[in-house]
Amino acid sequence: MAYVNNVMIIRHELMARLVKMFKEGNLSSKINELPVELYPKERKARGRCCIYKERAITRYKMLPLLGFEVPEGDIDLFPLQNYAEKALSRSKLSENILTVVDEACTSCVQANYVVTNLCRGCVASPCVMNCPKNAIRFTPSGQTEIKVEDCVNCGLCQKACPYHAIVYIPIPCEEACPVGAISKNENGVEEIDENKCIYCGKCITACPFGAIFELSAIIDVLKAIEQKEKVIAMVAPAILAQYTESPGQILSAIQKIGFSKVVEVARGAEKTAANEAIELKEKLEEGVSLMTTSCCPSYVEAVRKHVPELLPNVSHTPSPMAYTAEEMREKYPDSKIVFIGPCVAKRKEARDLGTVDYVLSFEELDAILVGMDISPDKMEEVPIEQYTKEARGFAQSGGVLSAVLAEKQAADFTFEQIDGIDRKAMKQLQLMAKGKNASLFYEVMACEGGCISGPGANVKSARAKKNFIQSMRKL
Repeated sequence: MAYVNNVMIIRHELMARLVKMFKEGNLSSKINELPVELYPKERKARGRCCIYKERAITRYKMLPLLGFEVPEGDIDLFPLQNYAEKALSRSKLSENILTVVDEACTSCVQANYVVTNLCRGCVASPCVMNCPKNAIRFTPSGQTEIKVEDCVNCGLCQKACPYHAIVYIPIPCEEACPVGAISKNENGVEEIDENKCIYCGKCITACPFGAIFELSAIIDVLKAIEQKEKVIAMVAPAILAQYTESPGQILSAIQKIGFSKVVEVARGAEKTAANEAIELKEKLEEGVSLMTTSCCPSYVEAVRKHVPELLPNVSHTPSPMAYTAEEMREKYPDSKIVFIGPCVAKRKEARDLGTVDYVLSFEELDAILVGMDISPDKMEEVPIEQYTKEARGFAQSGGVLSAVLAEKQAADFTFEQIDGIDRKAMKQLQLMAKGKNASLFYEVMACEGGCISGPGANVKSARAKKNFIQSMRKL
């Protein structure tokens, strides 16, 4: 499996170990030993001061994988075994979706501007003279330094320095967030503002230390399966981009986990495309000047929280997950329904809908397969239901637009794509809310490239695109 970076490899290994312990029935009795097994005395720490720091951080990272927020206190007072037992006995998930492991979130700069050794300690001292907060001082060596506790990151010192000795150092998660939902608290630890967060997951993939986690439902799903409940897996079309095996083998592997039924969300995508095309036709006939898609929950959150004036222009058509869950709930009212996809925001959408019990990412799915020793390439193919290529095409940027156009409900209208939500895209949405739109219909996807590039994916975007094309040819 080609993971994006080492942070993903570590997270994947922790999840796979968790699943293996659950499968073997010794989760509670063995979990305390895991940090020591991963970091024995003879192993050198990588990027940390010592293996004991690595062990401590591993303990903290296990909490969100067990479905818990990282507490403010020391978890040594409440060992992993206790959390494992609570996870095995709980009946309700945590209210929050994301959490920051503060023990891992300690290596980023406290201020964005740093004086390098290019500083000549010049007599003019323009950096000192231009600082509005008196945050720059001379050191005994004759060079200047920035007092991080006083710096407000205005950047005036950098602009003033004639030697370019002051550099801007980004904080990756803050730079990646398109809506300013994550920032440092008074202790220098990043905090996520739920009132701003759109659950795009960009902070998770941007953090070089793997300090930001989704609260996992792995234990809850596996527990439901073990207890012989009827558990239905609804798999997003983007699954075809995650593996090189045939679609029939992939669905067979998911079935092997113990799900009672595995269905493709492409069935719901057909309904979304059909109904959104009808809605677009009706709005055009009414003279509405703008309509956007609604299937990306991160985009919908962005509108709700940051551009509410645009909300009337967002399609009222439910997402493919919503339609599929509605059908499954009607057919199997006593079942547990699990959505499997690459999206953090689907966790929020699932809670808002109330028809989806749990959400797993593709990353979590793959960890389950590894932990349960299930290899898609060794599975026999199961029959694949036939859906339109446009329905499965929802996985890629431009797919929703193509599906709506294929319905041929409306004609002679202009359309555009917003491929990925960043700060520039947020400004475009604000302009659209003011009536400054160049087209009548917009497809908006939070992830550049579409769902196949989501934060919960297993493979790099380029590889995912190739896999998706190859899988579509096999159908």
